[in-house]
Amino acid sequence: MIKSGCYTAIVTPFTDDGVDYKGLGELAEFQIANGITGILAVGTTGESPTLSWDEHDKVVEVIADKTKNRCMCIAGTGSNNTDETIQATKHAQKFNADAVLLVEPYYNGPSSLEIRREYVAPVAETFPDLEIIPYVIPGRTGTQLLPQDIALLSEQYKNVNTVKEATGNPDNMKQTRQCCGPDYRIMSGDDGMTFEMMTNPEIKGSGVISVISNIAPRAVTKMVQLIAEGNLSEAKKLSSALDPLFQLVTVKTTENTPYGQVSCRARNPLAVKTLMSVLNMPSGKCRRPIGKMTKAGLDKVLEAARRVYTENPDILKPIAEFFNIDVEERLTNPSNWESLYYKEY
Repeated sequence: MIKSGCYTAIVTPFTDDGVDYKGLGELAEFQIANGITGILAVGTTGESPTLSWDEHDKVVEVIADKTKNRCMCIAGTGSNNTDETIQATKHAQKFNADAVLLVEPYYNGPSSLEIRREYVAPVAETFPDLEIIPYVIPGRTGTQLLPQDIALLSEQYKNVNTVKEATGNPDNMKQTRQCCGPDYRIMSGDDGMTFEMMTNPEIKGSGVISVISNIAPRAVTKMVQLIAEGNLSEAKKLSSALDPLFQLVTVKTTENTPYGQVSCRARNPLAVKTLMSVLNMPSGKCRRPIGKMTKAGLDKVLEAARRVYTENPDILKPIAEFFNIDVEERLTNPSNWESLYYKEY
């Protein structure tokens, strides 16, 4: 059974030739060495929309193998095609994933009723011994599985007892708690809201499926543990220390063009993979059409990392130890990032 805690939505590292499976294994070992509760393979952070199904399945196999008897494994198997989702879930079960994550069907945008009846329910029925986690993220998908339908699913299927909540809307989270009862697990899908979600008595979040734990698995896991233990003062300090990194999930800048200013939004996982590249962790580029950061965006990434390193060096210490790098040198030597941003808009 999936436990409360911190799960890393692990990045998919790439080389010029494809997925860097060796690097993926190294990243998994880094996570496990730093006490993570579990690893999510091929989520949004893992750039699932850009992977072929063969690549997708291989990533799941690598993570399932690395996590076996060491930590939990969640496989992202959702799509906007229920039959494809069932096939991916069958593969995840074959390789002993502990649970699967079903992102809402993007682009074709079914109603909440349809998501429940024609998407989550068929998977839950087909795999009664596998935990099924709906992933509510309307900002990405253009649709939303509503709390009422989540409650109906939880009543009908014992294996639908957790949701990844990434609406950014506390009122929706509170309604999910009201509809689903005290034992249903609500996992934060937004690093920056984890403290609020876990400490709000009307939400009572159970932990986080985290992006920033790719960079700071020990610290994010510790924050979640402190909250669960009721040590809120120390948890708040750690949350505040991590906040500059939490702000990197999406980086917004204003850019100048010959025709006036435009807003530019570098969405997950671009900023995180950029920082991982700066720190010489297995990462590689994002897969197109996600490209590079702007110079202003890169500056925000470096500023956040330098602030964390200066004020709370222990947060980044595990990277230095595991990957044998000098964090200060990586964050101050321009040669470490000169290829990681667009030279002009």
